[in-house]
Amino acid sequence: MDYAELCVTTNFTFLTGASHPEEMVIRAAELDLAAIAITDRNSLAGVVRAFRALKEIRRKIEKQAEEQSIRLSTHIDPSSRQPAGDAKSIALSPIRRLPRLIVGCRLVLADSPVDFVALPKDKPAYQKLVRLLSLGKRRAQKGECLLYLRDMLEWADGSILIALPQGMEQKTEATDHITQTHRRFPGHVFTGAAPRYDGSDAAWFAALTALSHKTGAPMVAVGDVLMHHASRRQLADVLTCMRHHITIDAIGHLALPNAERRLKPAQEMADIFRDPPAAIRRTLEIAARLTFELTELSYNYPAEVAHGEAPQARLARLTWEGLRKRNPEGIPARNRELAEKELALVGELGYAAYFLTVHDIIAYARSKGILCQGRGSAANSILCYALGITDVKPEMIGMVFERFVSRHRGEPPDIDVDFEHEEREKVIQHIYKTYGRDHAGLCATVIHFRSRAAIREVGKVMGLSNDVTAALSGQIWGISSKGAEPERLKEVGLDLTDRRLTQTVRIIGEIIGFPRHLSQHVGGFVITEDRLDELCPIENAAMEERTVIEWDKDDIDALNILKVDVLSLGMLTCLKKCFELTARHYNRPLTIADVPQGDEATYDMLCAADAIGVFQVESRA
Repeated sequence: MDYAELCVTTNFTFLTGASHPEEMVIRAAELDLAAIAITDRNSLAGVVRAFRALKEIRRKIEKQAEEQSIRLSTHIDPSSRQPAGDAKSIALSPIRRLPRLIVGCRLVLADSPVDFVALPKDKPAYQKLVRLLSLGKRRAQKGECLLYLRDMLEWADGSILIALPQGMEQKTEATDHITQTHRRFPGHVFTGAAPRYDGSDAAWFAALTALSHKTGAPMVAVGDVLMHHASRRQLADVLTCMRHHITIDAIGHLALPNAERRLKPAQEMADIFRDPPAAIRRTLEIAARLTFELTELSYNYPAEVAHGEAPQARLARLTWEGLRKRNPEGIPARNRELAEKELALVGELGYAAYFLTVHDIIAYARSKGILCQGRGSAANSILCYALGITDVKPEMIGMVFERFVSRHRGEPPDIDVDFEHEEREKVIQHIYKTYGRDHAGLCATVIHFRSRAAIREVGKVMGLSNDVTAALSGQIWGISSKGAEPERLKEVGLDLTDRRLTQTVRIIGEIIGFPRHLSQHVGGFVITEDRLDELCPIENAAMEERTVIEWDKDDIDALNILKVDVLSLGMLTCLKKCFELTARHYNRPLTIADVPQGDEATYDMLCAADAIGVFQVESRA
């Protein structure tokens, strides 16, 4: 007996799913499932985490072939820096094989009583699905996705669609929508049969069988999974309360009737679907048709071809022009040697366009009088010095260039550029205008539950008094993510024999590290030659005129996607205002004569201002 789970909701369906994507795929491996589909609500935000987890397990198994049991606690969530779940909640078992990861999402339509699980068969189908999600997100406010049946019928070509009726109260409309979809995509539409686990499964399956016959969409088994393990049931109920802004005492019929919406092994699913056994077999048939994998995504950086000049040739020209400007009396031999070495390595690795993008952004900022300065490991590069990205002189460089760009590490370069915080928005909008919103977007940042937020939110749901919640929070130092430690609770006089308090403390520990919502990165741009909205869904940010992709910096690193960091620094604004005040005071451009004798700090600051075109500063000679 074999089985593929085609409907899994992770905690990236915020305040709904009760397990990390990593936990889902590791548990699927332990249960020996053939495949697992990550299908969050109108989202692909969690699928890269699952992809990365499977990649890490494969690496460990290859490294230690004789030890094929993976403890979940060995995985650290890269954003929260916490273990992704509780290792004790997972029964360790030998891993015979790794499940195939199926990319997908659950399409929740505004005008339909039917949800559709969309599973792209190939790369073109994935690109259309991403376009569909971007369409729904761009027409809605931040964190929302507004899709209609007509949108799905237009953009879901090439995907397997599993219809999930949300009840039979609107049976006629549900039948009509499934029939329309089946006629539009013949052979690609199925009726999903998810057990209700409330004693009505026999009648529910009979109704779904009748619906399947009427619409022509064959029935397929799905678990409609919310958690990787039954121990997460209470956490799932707490998340439901947060979502509906109620306490646990008022949850009523919204509570899960049991812990059955968990990942199950093939035999257990076969027992549930013993009357329509073909429903189990179809999960494998569908999985076999889904050939798309995230490794197929090809990221193409903008070519940055200007006036027919190839990127490498343009980079070389700008480098030598910059070095000659920096060294009017002649380029030192060491600088020339460093430049030739770095140009050769950048050309070999194909990163010339990236350096040109940063150069062009900085050139725009300086043309508008906006202070900016590169920092970080970019200071190790004479290319960045020649291009004006950094003013760190080669003789001051203490690190080797390979710390910044290396052919052996296989990591893309990362140039951080700070702009005046009051003027940076002009630079951001310039990037959108230059490349288009279909080709440029800010990275997301996943906001996670940390200790204080977890104590506050869970305590409110569990009905703890403000005094008890304050006592729990009072034990947390800084941005700790250790949760409420029992030994410290005793110190403040809390009774750990109290059942509700004990449950609260346990749930707080489980929810720490859970994603709460998506925010925008402080300035990391993903810029593409091809359509960005065919790579990852794009949504509106809370701030007007900004758009954000669903993946964060760790996700794009896992897929080898470059980002350009356009950051803000308040001190640059202070310096700009200082320069303006000083210029008004002198009522003329500053000269070196204005610098007190021996004041090297002021001299260096004015030279930096001269380098970025704010003032003309006479030479020290």
